Amino acid sequence: MSIVAIPLIGAGLAFLAVSALGLFRLPDLYTRGHAVAKSETLGLLLIFGGLFFHPALTPDAAVRLLFVLAFAMIANPTAVHALLRAARRSGQRPWHAKEGDV
Repeated sequence: MSIVAIPLIGAGLAFLAVSALGLFRLPDLYTRGHAVAKSETLGLLLIFGGLFFHPALTPDAAVRLLFVLAFAMIANPTAVHALLRAARRSGQRPWHAKEGDV
């Protein structure tokens, strides 16, 4: 693999790990959705950026990767927004810390 590809893929995996950690550690749907929408989208961007530098990548595979990346960059934040908006409309309230919780 290229010298550029390995750090990009590693950074992308780190962002996906932070996204998974956020799902377990954060208290409510809204903060979890924020963690997933931001870090997962950036993680995918970095991983696909690393795959573009892979020496075995053919031009037609690169075009497919671009389409998948464009779809993920649009669909991921939009889906999380729709999910959180539906939760808000159904009456799901955000978590508020009490004095002894923090």
